[in-house]
Amino acid sequence: MAVTMADIQHLRKMSGAGMMDCKKALEEANNDYDKAMEIIRKKGQAVAAKRSDREASEGCVLAADQGEFAAVVAVKCETDFVAKNADFVALTKDILNLAMDKKPASKEELLAAPLADGRSVQEHITDRSGITGEKMELGTYEFVNGASTISYIHPGNKLATVVAFNQAEVEHQMARDVAMQVAAMNPVAVRAEEVPQHILDQELEIAKDKAREAGKPENLLDRIAQGALQKYFKENTLLQQEFIKDAKINIEQYLHSANKDLTVNAFKRFTLNAD
Repeated sequence: MAVTMADIQHLRKMSGAGMMDCKKALEEANNDYDKAMEIIRKKGQAVAAKRSDREASEGCVLAADQGEFAAVVAVKCETDFVAKNADFVALTKDILNLAMDKKPASKEELLAAPLADGRSVQEHITDRSGITGEKMELGTYEFVNGASTISYIHPGNKLATVVAFNQAEVEHQMARDVAMQVAAMNPVAVRAEEVPQHILDQELEIAKDKAREAGKPENLLDRIAQGALQKYFKENTLLQQEFIKDAKINIEQYLHSANKDLTVNAFKRFTLNAD
């Protein structure tokens, strides 16, 4: 039975695959749509296995918030051309919507979760890999919980942030300002006591080395390093950072201008571009 253009277009609508891939799959499957779909999916598995050692440095990063929960999802690929494809962006949106609905506890749980057709997120990513011929993977899934949350997607879908607050009904512009602060200034933690120990150790050593190079006495190095650490906190912890819209105040002061007890519980930030 000859493969018609109508057959090809129907399979293309079902699978999202290219015209020639659909034509070849239908010819091999003798116009059986189910078999043709299986052929296309097996091609995706083969492509994914073949390109597993490739670097997926491009992609689409999206975020959303709903009440007490907010999440960031990134699907990665190899080229910006594929990252901007409408079907690729739609897949990322579908995965984010699933995350918002099911609130999985981990990236692995999200990968195993079924989308609308009953097939898992991982299977859909593999299928898309076969269609585009590029390596694809779930680059990240991060979430925050709080009395209220906010999300921010930087134009271009390469960077997104989510922030959780300790109070409900935070004024939207204020919450958005904090999410944009996280995007722009890339803090390492909300507050000083949450900075990982290995970073503290590293910064102290860097400060001591600089002081030695400047000829400072050995007995003063610890004090100098502690002073440098305070500067590091001011530049790299969210609440102590200068507010990007008003350098006269920091983020903590900005939040307290609305409510003296308002603060940030947590944030997550993901970008495809190295900072």
